[in-house]
Order: sequence, then structure tokens, then C-alpha cells
Amino acid sequence: MHTRIRWIRRTSIILTLVLLLSACSNGGQGTTANSPTDASATSGSATDKGGDVTYALATSPDTLDPARSGLAVAIRVYRTIFENLVVKTNDGTIKPWLATEWKESEDHKTYTFKLREGVTFHDGTPFNAEAVKFSLDRILDPITKAGNSAALIVPYESSEVIDEYTIQLNLSEPSRAFLGNLSQAALSIVSPTAVEKYSEQFGKHPVGTGPFKFVKWDENVQIQVERNADYTWAPETVENKGKPYLNTLTFKIIPEEATRVGSLQSEQVTAIETVPPQNVLTLEKQPGFQLLKVNTPGLPYTLFINQKKEPWNELKARQALQYGIDVGSIVKTLYLGIYEQAWSAVTPSILGYDASLENAIQPDQAKAAQLLDEIGWKAGADGIREKNGQKLTLHYVDGSPNREKRNDIAAMIQQQLKKIGVQVEVEITQDVSTLVFTNGDYDIYGNSQVKDDPQALIPFYHTAAPGARATLSNLSSPEVDEWLQQGAVEFDDTKRAEIYGKVLRYIHDNAIIIPIYIFPYVVGASEKLKGLQFDYLGYPIFNDVYVE
Repeated sequence: MHTRIRWIRRTSIILTLVLLLSACSNGGQGTTANSPTDASATSGSATDKGGDVTYALATSPDTLDPARSGLAVAIRVYRTIFENLVVKTNDGTIKPWLATEWKESEDHKTYTFKLREGVTFHDGTPFNAEAVKFSLDRILDPITKAGNSAALIVPYESSEVIDEYTIQLNLSEPSRAFLGNLSQAALSIVSPTAVEKYSEQFGKHPVGTGPFKFVKWDENVQIQVERNADYTWAPETVENKGKPYLNTLTFKIIPEEATRVGSLQSEQVTAIETVPPQNVLTLEKQPGFQLLKVNTPGLPYTLFINQKKEPWNELKARQALQYGIDVGSIVKTLYLGIYEQAWSAVTPSILGYDASLENAIQPDQAKAAQLLDEIGWKAGADGIREKNGQKLTLHYVDGSPNREKRNDIAAMIQQQLKKIGVQVEVEITQDVSTLVFTNGDYDIYGNSQVKDDPQALIPFYHTAAPGARATLSNLSSPEVDEWLQQGAVEFDDTKRAEIYGKVLRYIHDNAIIIPIYIFPYVVGASEKLKGLQFDYLGYPIFNDVYVE
């Protein structure tokens, strides 16, 4: 269940617990509140609102180019700068944003959008159909080296400018998720002028139409944006339809957990993201602070088992990992009840989620040992299993810095699997891209994605096309491929849920992954911070924010 919980320690204010459900409507969304969760009660007139906010991030964005970024932390920043054709509400409804209306063809292969007039990019470039075409076509261009946007834009093929404020988007095949995907930050509309001016460096000089304008990026230190004084076209998901209340918004990059929390407590920053579980209770009880929590939908933090590596290409070897890893103990020990254990390849809010998979496998070292015995891996003198003179090792790769205690997960699994005779070699690297995605040099690697539709499974579980980058699990199943393709074009959500349910059960039964936790985006803030909201994916929205 997609929950949002907030705590504010003021005796004079009674806050509500907001329960958000995501499921089937409009591309697999569920029903939630009709507007984003607000961080605090608001008071006073618009003229009383203002201030400057410093918001501490746990990691640095890779780029502020929506087309090229692959990180959620980047979206938290560039969401203030860029906007989309449409916006999705928390109940899954698609509403106008930079587009005022649209028509979908009967065969679901064309969308014709009427665009909002009077909108300008921060550099003065007019927003129009040409800008939309440029932004979408750019994602398809190999020169762009698109990130998550490449998967989201499928099956977009081309577009035709009908007139200055009308554009037709053409798809190669129907897609249930496409219209909803147009609301995602990775498919934001960018300034063609700025892209042509800055080229490869556009991600360091982002220009959009959003409520805030880019000011500067001090590498590994901070990113600053300022109010767009001309802004008047906010979507209905925010209360403030005009320019933001804040003068400036500064994103401080503070990877070290204790430093980040200390910066909030000493009032060096206004808010911090990813509050460590051990500090949640402290901040909850400390006067002058508030905590906000929202479970993010999509793919939970998951350990992908590389089937191109022996012996993990064997089902029983992977099943031994399923039984040998005590995920419940890891989540309870490291996250103190703040994070929820994941049981499936998707979070509960995603269409097709199968609750019957919860608790279906319990830790069982004896069962794990039996499975390894059955495929010839016998315990050696030192307790590590051997076969044909080779020791049973598992190369576990994780990134640095220690995001969400993921390095600690690796350390705990290393100890757990040693008990069943598996020698885990943990490699912590700052160059995950080369080691994992380019070289494929890993047996296990963990990843997660914030998404709202089960079509997000395709880049992870569909057989990779010839010449394309391999999926993390290297799964190649014609049966799964067919289901994923059917789900992408099925417009009946009941049938769609059944299709994706088959995919999720296959992944579970064949031990393709080890799901670990559902990530809750936990923000700690000064009580002076008002109006902070989260969108349906759990990203912060700053249009209504001010400092009391």
C-alpha cells in the first residue's frame, strides 16, 4: 500500500494520516487523494509567503538533462525547472499542463495535442509545437545517449507539427502507458535554443518552462534555482498557480548521513532528504522539526542475479540464494521498521501485484544447503563449497557512497551466505556504470526504479535486443517476453493485471531476483517550512513552499 505519513510535533496542530492507493486507472495507477500530500498546514495570505530554502540531498545528480538522467535524485532537482505536456494526479487521472487538451485515435496510435499559448522558456524561447517535437525526437537520437527517457518514450515513433500550437504524436503500436508516461519528468520539454547552445553541457545549464530557473551548479556542493517571476501556468495539482513563493531554492549535496542530520538540527539547512532510520525517532521527538514519509511506487530495491554467470544460471543455485538470504532480518536490523520488506518485482501499488507472493518463501538454511548439494556443490574443509576444484563464490557489486545502507546489506548477506557455504566477495565501487552495465562483471547487483506502471518491467526482464545493453538479470524467456508485449498494448486493466501477474509469478518461481525493501522517501524539515507536497511518484513539489 502506497502510504504517506507525516509527523509534526506541535501540540497546537493535529495532523492527518493520508493513505494513498495506486493501482489500475490510467496506466496502472490506483486511487489516491485527489491532490498531492501537503507537508504542513498553511496560513496567511500569498503576500506573507516567501523566503529561501536549503534542501539537502543524499547524493549528487548525474545531470540535469531530463533526457539523459538516470537518477531519482536528479529528478528531485530538475522537476523544479522543467515541465510536461500533461500531469497525473494521485488518483491516476491525466490532466492538462503544457497541453490544454488532446485527442486519442481509435487505434490508440496517434495523439493530437493542443498546446498552451503564452508560455516561454527561461531563455525567452517560445514554447510551441516545434519545441515539443524537438524534445521528443531528441530522445530517439543516439547522439543524446538517453537514459530512463528512452524506455519511457516507447513506442513513440515521430511527430507532426500541425500548427504553432498543435502537434500530433505517432506511435509504432498502441501503448496503455504512453499518455501517463508523458507526465514523467524524464519526458520534460526542453528549450531547443539552449540545447543547441550548450550541446553536451546542457545538463549543466538546464533551461525549461518551470516555476524555478537554474542559477548555478557547484560540483558536489550545491545546485541553486530561483523563482521564475513570469510563471503563471501551474497545473491543477498545486494550489499556487502563479510564481513560486520562494526567492531561491538551494539543493545542498551532503552524502554523509550524520552530517546531513546535523545540518538540519543546527539549522544550516531547512530540510533534508532520506532521513536515516536511526534518526527518525530522534527528529520525531525533537521540538521544531517535522518528518514526512511517502513510499515510492515502482520497482523496489532488488538484487538481480546475473544468469550469465555460473552457477547462477542454474535454477537450484538461485533458489539456494532465496532460502539462504534472510531478507526480513536485514530489513528489521538496518531500517528499524521504517522501511517495508519487498516481496515481488514491483511494489504493492503497481497493477498486477500478487499479494500471494508475500511470505511465500521463508529463510531456510537447510533447504539452501540441500539445493546446493543436489547440483554438486559440496562443503570443503573450510566450510566453503567446492565443485571440480572450484570454490563457490558470489561477486556482489554495490555502489559508493553507501546509499540507503545498501553496503550494509551486502555485508549482512556476506555473513548469511557463508553459513551455507557460499563465499561472497563484496566489491564497492564508484564506477558502477563500467563494472556492471558495460562489463557485466557481477553475480549480484541491486537496483530500484520509481515508476507507476508495470510496463517498467520491460527494461529489466525482457530479452535484450541484439546489440542492446543486457538486462541486469540477463533473463531470456520467450514466455515472459510475450507476456510483457501483451501487457504493453492491452487497454483492459483487468486483463492487463492478469498478464503482469503471470510475469511476477514467473520471476518469483524462477528465483530471478531477491526483492529487499520498498523505499520510503523520508524528509526531515524545520517546522518553519510550509506547503511542501509530493507528487504521485513521491517527488517533492515546491510551488506552494514558503518559510514561515
